[in-house]
Amino acid sequence: MFVYADNAATTAVSKTALEAMTKALAETYGNPSSLHRMGREASAALRQARETMARCLGAQSREIYFTGCGTEADNWAIRYAAQAGAAKGKRHLISTPIEHHAVLHTLEALKKEGFEVTLLPVYENGVVRLEDLKSAIREDTCLVTVMYANNEIGSVQPISEIGALCHEKGVLFHTDAVQAAGHLPIDVVAQHIDMLSLSGHKFHAPKGVGALYCRKGIPIQPFIQGGGQERGKRAGTEALPSIMAMAAALEESCAHLEENRKKVEHLRDKLIAGLSKIPFARLTGDPVDRLPGMVSFCFEGIEGESLLLRLDLAGICASSGSACTSGSLDPSHVLLAIGLPHEIAHGSLRLSLCESNTEEEIDYILSEVPQVVRTLREMSPVWARMMETNPDPYKE
Repeated sequence: MFVYADNAATTAVSKTALEAMTKALAETYGNPSSLHRMGREASAALRQARETMARCLGAQSREIYFTGCGTEADNWAIRYAAQAGAAKGKRHLISTPIEHHAVLHTLEALKKEGFEVTLLPVYENGVVRLEDLKSAIREDTCLVTVMYANNEIGSVQPISEIGALCHEKGVLFHTDAVQAAGHLPIDVVAQHIDMLSLSGHKFHAPKGVGALYCRKGIPIQPFIQGGGQERGKRAGTEALPSIMAMAAALEESCAHLEENRKKVEHLRDKLIAGLSKIPFARLTGDPVDRLPGMVSFCFEGIEGESLLLRLDLAGICASSGSACTSGSLDPSHVLLAIGLPHEIAHGSLRLSLCESNTEEEIDYILSEVPQVVRTLREMSPVWARMMETNPDPYKE
């Protein structure tokens, strides 16, 4: 059996998104900036896609800017807030240590430019506490950027409460919603969100296209210089086929959000219950407030890389954390931030599901993972040392 359980890394392009993209490539191939008929048709299609995206987020169409990816949207939002803050003498930013590196590396770059960054603790469940945020906000704070849902452990942050607190204090609030968009309900107005980043390939659109929501009234400055596309804010001819596919995919995901959520949560909970029976297995992330399809564990006494390779041989596609850092030998910064020691963090496994996964696939995963974990532990000197002071659960 083949099982794809790495949807947090990327999703398969849906039939709806593919049809929208193919139609754009074949029929709406004009440049949206051109004045002739084909250009006008492309411009109308671009406008419709923007309206669709806005409707799904509870925004206005003029508040949506198309980007090349979620990373670009993160960089754009954070860089703008820092520059706007510095102009007013505010050079302090607040975030968390479990953000995607698109955020963390941008913050590190800003620190080298003289900005000060506070990273809030997230505790064992990977969730920010409002009292910590309230204590951290200062007179010179220009931005709070907290991800909507974590891409490794799945913990969902109290976004509405964070947004309300930021607005009360007069501080801009940005959220990286790359993992949340299309999977969790989003209403940027009700949740007091000033800026939001998303990426199409996380909800069945193609790779290479994303968007930034920026609340009306925020005078965001251009991030890429050149032509006058995106109302003069983001130069470069719009990737209309990808944009149309992303809008179609988001619309479809939001239309079926609740039914998909219920199905995926059922599969997730079944998988969590089964994997929890493995000796010395530890669920990571909040046990309740987590993404519908995110299952994340650490298994003591083994290396995550060996686990992934053996699961791949068994036909199971999984990961040990963010695909963007899969080449690193260091343990996940997210797992270290929630207090796990290095030796346990090294044995991580992330299984991320979507509505296409089935009960039979979950059963197959539950039949394979325990066997692979046991086999790896039998070869592990770390496990042998652990069993010197613990009763071996595998002994008859």
